[in-house]
Amino acid sequence: MTPTLLTLLRQVDTPTVCNAIEVAQGKRGFDAFTRGTMLCSAPDEPAMVGYARTAKIAAVTPPDEAPEVIRARRMAYYKYMAEAPSPAVTVVEDLDYPHAIGAYWGEINTTVHKGFGISGALTNGVMRDLGDLPDGFPVVAGSIGPSHGFVHVKEIDTPVTIFGLTITPGDLVHADRHGALVVPPEVIPELETAISKLLKTEKIVLDPARQPGFDFARFEEAWSAFERSRT
Repeated sequence: MTPTLLTLLRQVDTPTVCNAIEVAQGKRGFDAFTRGTMLCSAPDEPAMVGYARTAKIAAVTPPDEAPEVIRARRMAYYKYMAEAPSPAVTVVEDLDYPHAIGAYWGEINTTVHKGFGISGALTNGVMRDLGDLPDGFPVVAGSIGPSHGFVHVKEIDTPVTIFGLTITPGDLVHADRHGALVVPPEVIPELETAISKLLKTEKIVLDPARQPGFDFARFEEAWSAFERSRT
């Protein structure tokens, strides 16, 4: 991924990237995205973009392993995140979902991960401390809650599933208030051109629709031009 593409991906929303992937593939049917409604801690901030660093957690019940094992895994988790190549996104599956209660993502944990240089966090679990989370580190989560429960790390660097989307360590993730997707590796070289083409063709309809006097006749003309541009 080039610096120019990274900048562009941070400027556009996830639906735009979803459509642009189909432009790059030359067909509809791209389906590597989350299902259902997710919550975003910072809906007005730019999208998070980065290569996935993954983990699994649980929090409803206390850990059944020895405290020293839990502590060692926790430190291994933070070392793994701290050593992530940039850009990176933390993706954490809460194994208690859909009954997750432990907010792994609060003021302390988000600040630590931002300090590591990570772009944001994606989880099917819980976030808290809204209003106190650091700027520039969005969290896209499954729910909001007040407690951390018995939260502990169960696995590191394994495939995870977030709202129906399976994410493998190293996958390129784009996420915002709409949810998340995984960018297929084969479209990355073409994605910048595809996004530019998509935005240009959308203006064929959007520009006339925003002008005074827009009516069905003008819509029909614009839509015909729009369809021609896509073939």
